Amino acid sequence: MARKNSKPTKSIEDSDITGLKYLDRVLPLFQRLRSNGTERDKAGNRELFYDQYCALQLLYLFNPIVTSLRGLQQASELKKVQRKLGCPRSSLGSLSEAVRVFDPELLKEIVGELIEKLPAQPVQDRRLQGLAQTLTAVDGTLLKKLPQITQACFTTRQDKGWQLHTHFEILRGIPVRMDLTDATGKKETNEKSMLTKVLDKDRCYILDRAYEKYALFNAIVDADSSYVCRIRGDHIFVEQESRALTEEAESAGVLQDQIGQLGSPKSRRIEHPDHPVRRITVRVTPHPKRGGRRREGATQDLVVATNLLDVPAEIVALIYQHRWQIELFFRFLKHVLGCRHLLSQNPQGIQIQTYCAMIACLLISLITGRKPTLRTYEMLCFYFSGLADEDDLINHLNRLQTHETI
Repeated sequence: MARKNSKPTKSIEDSDITGLKYLDRVLPLFQRLRSNGTERDKAGNRELFYDQYCALQLLYLFNPIVTSLRGLQQASELKKVQRKLGCPRSSLGSLSEAVRVFDPELLKEIVGELIEKLPAQPVQDRRLQGLAQTLTAVDGTLLKKLPQITQACFTTRQDKGWQLHTHFEILRGIPVRMDLTDATGKKETNEKSMLTKVLDKDRCYILDRAYEKYALFNAIVDADSSYVCRIRGDHIFVEQESRALTEEAESAGVLQDQIGQLGSPKSRRIEHPDHPVRRITVRVTPHPKRGGRRREGATQDLVVATNLLDVPAEIVALIYQHRWQIELFFRFLKHVLGCRHLLSQNPQGIQIQTYCAMIACLLISLITGRKPTLRTYEMLCFYFSGLADEDDLINHLNRLQTHETI
């Protein structure tokens, strides 16, 4: 489904906006934001409040007709939008100024409350049912400040846009944390440093090679969590035990299952893992769209490090395989929800937009009782823009409940 772009905004009318009643699940939670940003408004002149601005953000995310800040301003002039969302007519100046006044951190509490309201999701892969910790993929994605051509021509090496560090729960299919930093790669804002700052208890962090750092592995274990991280295959590894492979492990492509010490015991320059590390080598078939041209039938050996000593090797391989779900979420976030187009270049404005995108994902889960999918999002957009009526939407939701293929 084609989504947000920089094409000129067409005239928006009341008939283009429908389905706003589905926002009722979240609009009451925004009311607590009303006083934020009003501290210096002694004269009572503020017309656009934080809760109203967030409601307009959700309208942008769910209505493909609204493709820009100017389109959002035009939508605020519609009587239906003003009546249902409680928003006044807003000028471009008010919408632009809002991001410098409102505190994006206040949206984290609302995100947490919506996560708590989500129903328990059935585990589709029964092999993952027995895991005690929450599978959480962690990765970052780049949000560019400017369109690609302008970015290449006018930005410096220090001005590379924004990095969105995301925690994504695999089994529920939802983002549970997003942190925005600059994308300069500085030590204090790189992937490894950002994850070290926000580690939770009882999570199994699924990480790609960018997170390979022995000190991070130790920090995860100290936080009473675990990790499954792809590492380079040429690291020194002192084997202490080699485990026999079961038929299930061999069928999953596991080549080696070893326990030992990662890193050279003679090196004193870096911090080494202070716990036994399990090193599993898995043979996989790369995706044809990644890594350039590959001959048919070509394979690749991945090396995965983990502190999960009692989980079968084939399950560890399966856990890492699910890391790709966060890549699919990034595509959903940028190309479907429209966060490839930033409504603001201000860091606070970008944070507000990404938190509202998280809320949109959670709202889809609350409406459907299932993970957010492209098909369901498209149906909601059709309904919000008047192309589908309520019966069409209800039929779609009923088919989801009966597990039919959509």
